[in-house]
Amino acid sequence: MRSIDGEVPAIHPPNQAFRPRNVSGAIFCVRIIARQVKGDSKMGKNEKTKKPKPKYNVWQNTAYMLSVAWDTRRSVPLLVVLLAVCTAGKTTAEMLISPAVLGKLESGAPLGQLLGAIGGFTILLFALTALCYYIDHLTMFGRCGVRLELLKRINTKRTRTAYANLLDEAFRLMYQKGHDACMNNRASGEAFWKSWTDIMTNLIGFGVYLALLSGLNPWLCVLTALTAVVSYFSTRNINEWGYRHREEGAKITRSLHYLRNTAEGREFGKDIRIFGLRQWLTDLYDSALRLNYAFLEKRERAYLTANLIDLALLLVRNGAAYAYLLWLTVTRGLPVSEFLLYFGAASGFAQWVTGLMEQFALLRKQSLDISTIREFLELPEPFRFEEGIPLEKRLDMHYELQLEDVSYRYPGAEKNTIAHMSLTLHPGENLAIVGLNGAGKTTLVKLICGFLDPTGGRVLLNGQDIRQYNRRDYYKLFEAVFQDFSVLSCTVAENVAQAMDGIDEEKVRYCLDQAGLTEKITSLPAGIKTHVGRDVYLDGVEFSGGQTQRLMLARALYKDAPILVLDEPTAALDPIAEDDIYQKYNEMTRGRASLFISHRLASTRFCDRILFLENGRVVEEGTHDQLMAQNGGYAKLFAVQSKYYKEGKAV
Repeated sequence: MRSIDGEVPAIHPPNQAFRPRNVSGAIFCVRIIARQVKGDSKMGKNEKTKKPKPKYNVWQNTAYMLSVAWDTRRSVPLLVVLLAVCTAGKTTAEMLISPAVLGKLESGAPLGQLLGAIGGFTILLFALTALCYYIDHLTMFGRCGVRLELLKRINTKRTRTAYANLLDEAFRLMYQKGHDACMNNRASGEAFWKSWTDIMTNLIGFGVYLALLSGLNPWLCVLTALTAVVSYFSTRNINEWGYRHREEGAKITRSLHYLRNTAEGREFGKDIRIFGLRQWLTDLYDSALRLNYAFLEKRERAYLTANLIDLALLLVRNGAAYAYLLWLTVTRGLPVSEFLLYFGAASGFAQWVTGLMEQFALLRKQSLDISTIREFLELPEPFRFEEGIPLEKRLDMHYELQLEDVSYRYPGAEKNTIAHMSLTLHPGENLAIVGLNGAGKTTLVKLICGFLDPTGGRVLLNGQDIRQYNRRDYYKLFEAVFQDFSVLSCTVAENVAQAMDGIDEEKVRYCLDQAGLTEKITSLPAGIKTHVGRDVYLDGVEFSGGQTQRLMLARALYKDAPILVLDEPTAALDPIAEDDIYQKYNEMTRGRASLFISHRLASTRFCDRILFLENGRVVEEGTHDQLMAQNGGYAKLFAVQSKYYKEGKAV
């Protein structure tokens, strides 16, 4: 294995010709991640991309953070100021105690005065230390409160944003950056306050020490400040190496975490054992570790250079101050206590100057994160929500959905997924949409449900463009089972009702019965109050794929909406369970319009009308018998699928 800039070895599984279905995507992503780390590392050397200028500066973001604090934790700004004053006072007292005691000894003060000075400083330091500790803890709770408020706003934006935004890579990236900026106490969403505390502390200390040194020799102040500034700027670029390469390091860390979670995760345990992937995973992890070691070695070498430069300038600064104070002591009889006071002040003054510059640089970096948070929260919504025309969900009202010459192309795609499609879902109609994988069935569902807006044409509800309505009201018209399950770690009843309180248990049981889960739920020890999943509850049950699909169907029916959408609702069911759903379909859809999407053509015979999709277009339309009579693509595909169920055929 070569260094991080070298070639990343290609590590192959024991049997490259066969890639296990469940693990292949997970494991092979690791190789992609490793190659991206290597590729991005080289890109960082060869390409300098110009970063966009942040929308808000440090002062604007400070004002924003103050407004958030005013809304949530009004004590935070005041506590920050008090902590800065207290910390600067404590540091000044620590500097003064030794010269003060030594001055008493030099002047031959009585023992009582000497002990009084020592006792007074001890009490003062104890009081200031305790006060700093107390204020810091008070401030910590306030800082956490402000950070959690930011996190709440970020998550609220993400959960309430238009579904189309969730498909936008820029939106997801900004969300991730904003979320990371509020994840812990060291993140910018909270550390922003600590930076301002340190800046004010350094400002107060700078003023006090400047006053002390100015009374001795203004040129000593200039020399001390100058060496501190030179030290800061000469080492700043080196010290920021880790910040500039944070993405590179983060990718290596992500690959390590991903590999560890994959190796330890229960969902991959069977595949790792049956396909003998242990050694392969171990080799991948070792390779990622070597990448990480190489990265850390480069970082520490850079920091060592910075430390050596800082040490050299420190020797110059302290040597000059020591020589000048020694000259004053020899030629002008400067007392030892004052020598100690001024030498401590000179060293401390340089630290205050350096601290100010470092904290302002850190504050600027944190301000970039705060600006990202604000820009994410201000991202425009493509749909109308509260500002749209309100819609009322009524089961006694007829709703007709119409697609009028609709086309849709995903961002960055070269061609349309849906192309100039026109269709109508009539009130109370059971409409089936079938076709091969990639025909556009799922995208069509997203357009009808209002998750996406067409890039061409219109989706109409009772003749009106749905873009004018409150999209959240529009969503209330639908109950759906999608291909991707979203099972929550809560009780069966809460999963069905999607609520914690006010659950109609009789309705829950009825919907479970409609979905064919009554026998399973009755066998559980707590019935509908049984917990689902073991991520939170150790006593939770884990349903099979087919049972989970039935649970999702029960959840859809509980919503009691006028339009039912089923996207491959029987994909995980066995033929008997699938037939049971079909037998109940008319009862489930009574009084509703329904949209049934499937690639199993036999499952759509009970629908009033069938649309056969190909390349994003409706190429055939009619009932099952009509489509079979046409002897087109639907009939041919049906013949291919059905032959495996005919008697005497071996599978």
